[in-house]
Amino acid sequence: MPAKLGIIAGGGSVPGQLIQAAQRQGRDCFVLAIKNSADPVMLDGVDHAWLRLGQAGRAFELLHEKQVAEVVMAGPVRRPTLSEMRPDWRTARFFARIGLKALGDDGLLSAVIGEFESEGFKVVGAHEVLGDLLAHPGVWGSVQPDAQANSDVLRGIAVAQGLGALDVGQSVVVQQGIVLGVEAIEGTDALLTRVGGLRRAGPGGVLIKLCKPGQDKRVDLPTVGPDTVRKAQEAGLRGIAVEAGAAIVVDLDGMVRAADRAGIFVMGISP
Repeated sequence: MPAKLGIIAGGGSVPGQLIQAAQRQGRDCFVLAIKNSADPVMLDGVDHAWLRLGQAGRAFELLHEKQVAEVVMAGPVRRPTLSEMRPDWRTARFFARIGLKALGDDGLLSAVIGEFESEGFKVVGAHEVLGDLLAHPGVWGSVQPDAQANSDVLRGIAVAQGLGALDVGQSVVVQQGIVLGVEAIEGTDALLTRVGGLRRAGPGGVLIKLCKPGQDKRVDLPTVGPDTVRKAQEAGLRGIAVEAGAAIVVDLDGMVRAADRAGIFVMGISP
């Protein structure tokens, strides 16, 4: 029998897909749903508990009580301030120990992985549970990027790698060589909303999403899907490029259909 899976569920559709994948595999799972982030609809009939960020002690207690062996973390979570978090003793001890690592997402997530491993849990990536959902290289749909779009992709790669090296964000939007916006704490959806009002005349921009250099691929992989296409279309973009082998594609067929209808190219790139 496969090891019992603990799902730390943030927002978006990936946590629900993880639950469905575990059920298809006949695998027991237990969900720790993050308050104000996870979708309650996906939890119908599923063994779960709601916790706020800052309740690390209770989280570990529950995972041990439920005899969880492997843990997967998926879905965006709004990062609170320490005062909002109201950390329990275990969380406070964690932040006191990691210090400045808490300032950046990569350092914080690496420390969180280490904390789970110190409790005896094996941390796995969402793609390991879901199967072959990582982006593959090349153009996926019928719309092809032209020379200007390819140039924007190259520009976006350089900018995204610089951002990632500073542990700032994973996404950038470039139009005709001009950086319209970069992702920070607000996330990709908010970035796309913001750049919609900044677009220039002429061919639309391109969204580029990459892993940060040295990022642990078990957590926080760039994720795209049909909803990304919809938001890109609303922002006036004409393309989406994500890192092949390092980005999760939610519903590839649906994303390609939506992109073809919208006249948007979607592709995997290898920086």
